Amino acid sequence: MSGRRTYYLTTPIYYVNDVPHIGHAYTTLACDALSRFKRLDGFDVHFLTGTDEHGQKVEKSAAAAGMEPQSFTDKVSQNFRDLARTMNYSNDDFIRTTEPRHIRASQAIWNALRDNGHIYLGTYSGWYAVRDEAFYAESELVEGPSGKKLAPSGAEVEWVEESSYFFDLSQWQDRLLAFYDENPDFIAPPSRRNEVISFVRQGLQDLSVSRTSFTWGVSVPDDPGHVMYVWLDALTNYCTAVGYPDTDSADFTKWWPADLHMVGKDIVRFHAVYWPAFLMGAGLAPPRRVFAHGWWTNEGQKISKSVGNIIDPLDIVARYGIDQVRYFLLREVPFGNDGDFSHRAIVGRINGDLANDLGNLCQRALSMIGRYCDGVLPEPGPYGAADLALLGAADGMIDELRHEIDAQAFNEMLDTIWVVVRAANGYVDHQAPWKLQKEDPARLKTVLYVLAETIRALGIVLQPVMPDSASRMLDQIALAADRRSFAHLGRAHALRPGARFPAPSGIFPRLVEDEKPAAKAKR
Repeated sequence: MSGRRTYYLTTPIYYVNDVPHIGHAYTTLACDALSRFKRLDGFDVHFLTGTDEHGQKVEKSAAAAGMEPQSFTDKVSQNFRDLARTMNYSNDDFIRTTEPRHIRASQAIWNALRDNGHIYLGTYSGWYAVRDEAFYAESELVEGPSGKKLAPSGAEVEWVEESSYFFDLSQWQDRLLAFYDENPDFIAPPSRRNEVISFVRQGLQDLSVSRTSFTWGVSVPDDPGHVMYVWLDALTNYCTAVGYPDTDSADFTKWWPADLHMVGKDIVRFHAVYWPAFLMGAGLAPPRRVFAHGWWTNEGQKISKSVGNIIDPLDIVARYGIDQVRYFLLREVPFGNDGDFSHRAIVGRINGDLANDLGNLCQRALSMIGRYCDGVLPEPGPYGAADLALLGAADGMIDELRHEIDAQAFNEMLDTIWVVVRAANGYVDHQAPWKLQKEDPARLKTVLYVLAETIRALGIVLQPVMPDSASRMLDQIALAADRRSFAHLGRAHALRPGARFPAPSGIFPRLVEDEKPAAKAKR
């Protein structure tokens, strides 16, 4: 484990031209689980999310809704705050790019880039995708079915000619490649690292960083006829939230550089090419890591508003439960890969992993303590090989979990935990406490104590992913709130015999698969 005891991580700030969908929920969930893990492991954590509220696309969306841009962004940004509450995220800050603190920071980074000789005035002519708020080279475009040119994302592009300020990105190719070489973990997973390096090696062109064809954005300092390119504005939020431009402040020196920017794979170029170049150009350190995860499909189909198969996270939470959805999204696919959401798959995970494996383990073990020991945790006798093996597995998983969380391998982290869950269920079957109750009451006490201790360890390490359910597990073994951090794992903090447990209750009820659509959740 790193000796550095602070950890700053961010989601991308979400674009406010529509309501939140499963992709937004997924990215922030991953950051939430990581944040909770680090806090439980003794780190001082700063977890940031928020909304990106400037740009031509927002201006057009507001006009289409018959609203002023500020009123429109106020409304849509609130949807993302509501999602954070629904999904039980633990973010420490929620930033909006329309806030005065952010406008100040954006103009400050512009001034730093200009003063350091990296911004100059010119004329831009080229292809621009309003949907992506991105410029594309001719070589990147394809012709769509209607004959219109399309960006790699599928967004239509338009030819733009206007006066523009430029950032000298073409001068950063060698410096970026050297930075990637010196920091091999900067971009993850490896497929995204390879993609970014290939892009940079092909050569970089200077980047247009201002627009004059619309007004909804941060004004360029000393030239209010220009607004800042939305990505330069948006990316600066990560610095804004920790005190920039006050680089000598306690907050900035404590938190910057960020430990992790979590993003979707579609915006890795902005975060792994443009952003480190902007930062180094402004005299600031780049973040330590950018992780770009994959996309979700819906029952095997690409998610599309036009198709009408958008997955509303509020709907699936209303249908399956918060912790059940959190578990499924982080367990179902390797983080970084694309994944497919299906109702059959989530019901399978809930019934198999949660109800049958974990829920049944807790219910069986704690019910037997209630039935055979009158709800009082028994004093264990001498431990045998099977007892020590299970206790060792439960106590020993934390080191592997630390390694997996630092690699953002959330599904592997849960696989590691489930090795212990399955081992504990096998232990119950093999030890057969219902037989020991008649044949060897002394041995029964040891077995039940070992199971309670295993449940304690499982409840503690599951808190980052399923905070409410894990808390209920720990409540059922009467574990005090101040004994639930990772520092309290292991025999030195074992449960005290004689503790009285409350009557157990089921945590993960089984579901019957229902293919009918869920009722629409209220916003």
